[in-house]
Amino acid sequence: MKEITKNMMIYQILDENPDLEDVFIAHGMNCVGCPGSSGETLEAAAEGHGVDLRRLLEDLNKA
Repeated sequence: MKEITKNMMIYQILDENPDLEDVFIAHGMNCVGCPGSSGETLEAAAEGHGVDLRRLLEDLNKA
């Protein structure tokens, strides 16, 4: 699995790694099925949800 970065689109992350849905949910981000997931970067989504981007990236790349 390639490293996940803040500039990746949410849909791209989930398309390539569907198992990461649980990580998003644990951070309060119900991205699966959200219309915004097709047009938002991870950074924009984290900011919009008030999520610590650094921690989210750590958890996504550990999973």
